Amino acid sequence: MVVAGGCFWCVEADFEKVPGVIKAESGFAGGSTKNPTYKQVTKGGTGHYEAVKITYDADKVSYDTLLSLFFRSVDPTDAGGQFCDRGESYRTAIFAKGSQKAAAQQAKAEAQSALGRKIVTPILPSAKFYKAASNHQDYYKGSKLVVTRFGPKRQSEAYKAYRKACGRDAKVKQLWGSAAPFVGG
Repeated sequence: MVVAGGCFWCVEADFEKVPGVIKAESGFAGGSTKNPTYKQVTKGGTGHYEAVKITYDADKVSYDTLLSLFFRSVDPTDAGGQFCDRGESYRTAIFAKGSQKAAAQQAKAEAQSALGRKIVTPILPSAKFYKAASNHQDYYKGSKLVVTRFGPKRQSEAYKAYRKACGRDAKVKQLWGSAAPFVGG
């Protein structure tokens, strides 16, 4: 399963908490450049989304459940990016193949009904997934020291400060209320 929900660090951090998810990997999907770098994608022009490939045990969690969690972990009404991250690489999308397309369309319709607002998240054909560099994997739990606008911090602390400053959880909670599965993540 490949989804795009804005900052891939946030999507990865959220879905790695879900029982039955084996792993979530940060990367890129949907563009035309082969083996894109983070810098190329976030600069724009490649057509890629920051995306997360979610590997899961279907005996423990269903594709439908993951889709429901996904819609309720983003602002699917925003076509210009997610939260403080703006631009084409930060848009939401679901990359689906075969029977996944119908399931994704159904989940989108259910989420739209529950939210009571038009959802703009597209259901796109399955696309090549390019895994991001190792420094982007599991960033949210890293211990490497990084320089941030808040001063030097461990990656895990920098991630938490970024997520809060970006307003992700506040906006998701405003939209979805108690149906927001990862608020505070």
